[in-house]
Amino acid sequence: MPATATPGTETPGADPAAVGAWLAEQLGDPAWRQASLEPVGAGRSNLTYRVDSPAGSVVLRRPPVGEVAATAHDMGREQRVITALAGTDVPVPKVLASSAGGPPVDAPCYVMELVEGVVPLGDLPPGWAETPAERARAGTALVDVLATLHAVDPDAVGLTGFGRPEGFMARQVRRWMKQWEQARPHLTAADVDDTTAAQLTTLAADLEAAVPQAQRSAIVHGDYRIDNCLFDAADPGRIRAVLDWELSTLGDPLADVGLLLVYWHEPDDEPIWRAAQHLPSPTSLPGFPTRAQVAAAYAERTGLDLTPLPWYVAFGAFKLAVVLLGILARVRAGVVPASMADGLDGAAAPLVALSRHVLAEGLR
Repeated sequence: MPATATPGTETPGADPAAVGAWLAEQLGDPAWRQASLEPVGAGRSNLTYRVDSPAGSVVLRRPPVGEVAATAHDMGREQRVITALAGTDVPVPKVLASSAGGPPVDAPCYVMELVEGVVPLGDLPPGWAETPAERARAGTALVDVLATLHAVDPDAVGLTGFGRPEGFMARQVRRWMKQWEQARPHLTAADVDDTTAAQLTTLAADLEAAVPQAQRSAIVHGDYRIDNCLFDAADPGRIRAVLDWELSTLGDPLADVGLLLVYWHEPDDEPIWRAAQHLPSPTSLPGFPTRAQVAAAYAERTGLDLTPLPWYVAFGAFKLAVVLLGILARVRAGVVPASMADGLDGAAAPLVALSRHVLAEGLR
C-alpha cells in the first residue's frame, strides 16, 4: 500500500514500491515495479522526483508534505495547463499519467516525460553557455518563450475558465497578504522582526491602492525564471521545457515580467538589489541581458506598454517575500524538513525593502 513518508526521509511523500506498482499499472509495463526515486531540486514547493526503472525514466510531481494552501499546489491545474500547451510553441513536457489522490502517494500527483537538458542555477555547467554570445542567446530564448506563452489564446487550447483575469492583480495582492497572515503565527522573531512585519502590511495596502489597469489577459506562469526552464545541452539558445506550473492561471502577463526581474541579477546591482538576491542566478555573467534589455525585448515582442513595470516588480518582490516566509512557517510548524529553510535566514526584510524602493523610485 502507499507509504505516507514523513519529512526527513530520503523521498518524503513518495514510496518507490508504491510508485513503481502504480506506474506498472498505468503505463502497462511490469518493469516499472523495480522503480527507484531521486528528489529533484530543493523541494521547497511542489515535490519533484526522477523515477528510474528498467522500463525507462519519468518525472513525478506531487504537492508538499504537510498542510499547505491547496490553490497554490493544485496538481490538477498544473497538469491541465501543461496538457493544454502541448500543441503550442510553448515547450512543455508530455503528461503520461495522473492521480487525483490515493495511490501512489496519498495525494494528487502526475507523471510526465523526462526531458534532458540544463537547468541554469548559479554556476553554469562546464562547457555550457561559456561565451557571452551564447549567454545572450539564452537570455533571448527566455524572453521569446515568455512572449510566446502570453500570446497563446486560452480559449483555443481549452483553458477557458482557468482563471479570472478581471481584477487579477488586486486579488493577487489580497491573496498574498492572506498567505502572510496565515504564516505569521508560526514564525519567530528571527524569521521576521516587528518592523518588517509592519512594513509588509503597509506595503500590501500601498500596492493595492496603485494597481495598474491590465492591458490584456494571458496565461500566466506565476514563477517564470531562468531556473524554471530546461535548456538544450548543446544549444543555449533553445529552451526544451518550461517547468513548475503550479501557480499558473489567467491574468495580467506583466506579473510574470515583474517577478522575472526580481530574480534577475546584474553585475553592477545597487546594494538594495543585491541584498534581496537570496536565490542564485547566473544572469550577472557577461552576455546575459540587463533588466532593462529584458523589458525592452519583451515589449518589442508583445507590443505592451511597460511604463507601469515598476509596480509589477514591486509586487513580485512582495510576493516572493511572502513565499519565502511561508516556507519558513512550514519548517517552524514541523511539517516539512528543516533543510528547506537553508539560506532563507533574513530573506524577507531585503525583499520588502526592495519592493518599497521600486514602488517609490522605479527600477533604479
